[in-house]
Amino acid sequence: MVSGSRSPFIVMRDTRAWQLQVWISFGLAVFLCATGLAYLPGQSLDRAFMVMGYVFCLSTVFVLAKAVRDQQKARLSGEAETPMWRFVVWGGFGVAMGLTAWGLLRMEVNETYKAYLGVSWLYLVTSAFTLAKTLRDRHEADLIETHRHQAHAQEQ
Repeated sequence: MVSGSRSPFIVMRDTRAWQLQVWISFGLAVFLCATGLAYLPGQSLDRAFMVMGYVFCLSTVFVLAKAVRDQQKARLSGEAETPMWRFVVWGGFGVAMGLTAWGLLRMEVNETYKAYLGVSWLYLVTSAFTLAKTLRDRHEADLIETHRHQAHAQEQ
C-alpha cells in the first residue's frame, strides 16, 4: 500500500449526550422501581418476591443482550455457537419475566399500584437492554481502536 493512499478509518461511537441519556434513563428506572418496591403495601413476602424478580429480570437482560450479540458475532465470523447456551439464556429470561409478571398479577394490592410497578418494571428492562448495548458498543469501539493503534505501531 502506498503511503498516503489509505482511506480514513472511522470508529463509530455513541455521543456523550446519548451515553448520558442512557445512564440517566437507567438510573431513573432503578429509582422508580426501588421507590415502588420500598412502599409496596402488603406482606413482606410479596415485597421480597418482587425484589428478587426485578433483580432476576435485570441480570437476565444483561446476559441475554450479550448472548444475542455473541450469536451475531459468531454468525458473521463463521464460528460455531452453543445451541444449549441459547436455550438457557432465553429460558432464563422467559422464566424471570414470567415469574415476575405472575407475582405482580397475583399480589393483592390496588390496581393502580400494580400498574405503577408493571410500568416501572418494563421501563427497567428496556433501559437495561439499551444500557447493555451502549456498553457493548463502547467496548467494541475500544477494542477496534486498540487493535488499530497496535497495527499502526507495528508498521513503524
